[in-house]
Amino acid sequence: MSDVDDVVTQPRTSERGAATRSSLLAAAREVFVSKGFAEAGVTDVVARAEASVGSLYHHFSGKADLYLTLWEEFQARQTQRTKRAARTARGDGETDPMCVFISAARAYLDGCLEERELAALFLRGDGPPGFDVVMRDRLRKWAQRNAALFENEQALVVVITGALAAAVSEVVLSDDRVLAEQVLAIIGQIRPAASATAPSSG
Repeated sequence: MSDVDDVVTQPRTSERGAATRSSLLAAAREVFVSKGFAEAGVTDVVARAEASVGSLYHHFSGKADLYLTLWEEFQARQTQRTKRAARTARGDGETDPMCVFISAARAYLDGCLEERELAALFLRGDGPPGFDVVMRDRLRKWAQRNAALFENEQALVVVITGALAAAVSEVVLSDDRVLAEQVLAIIGQIRPAASATAPSSG
């Protein structure tokens, strides 16, 4: 085979591999949502994807890898949503860190509701061993980013991050956008202890 043939064939092979990987992830999502992680099997996924077991293990190390990849890709989409919302808020002239945070939090909740079945899957507690550690680690990193936004107001960050994490669970399970807005309105009123206790100038 010539070098030219290699150049022509390689993209087609890559495209086919990418299509198979996407098909397996889409199938895993459907199977996990309908059966739960524990009850789902690799054979269920490959049957839904109309693929082979060999092709699954070519792209993923197993069932847990499929689940974690779905999680990472969901989180990547959520990160893009929140960053875009924060940029838009700042671009519109918003300088209050809490207002920027609420804009990003609203985008995160909207994303959870837009992909509610997937978000609920991750919140159910029916994931691979050690997934709770992955969730806690992601929450800690999220809190660290918020700390930078609020100039390391650690107590404030703990309160709003914890409140929003709890709100995400309730909003996703109830599919209630009104509740989401009510929660955001309350979180938006929280201020650092120094600000809350400072005497008024009036």
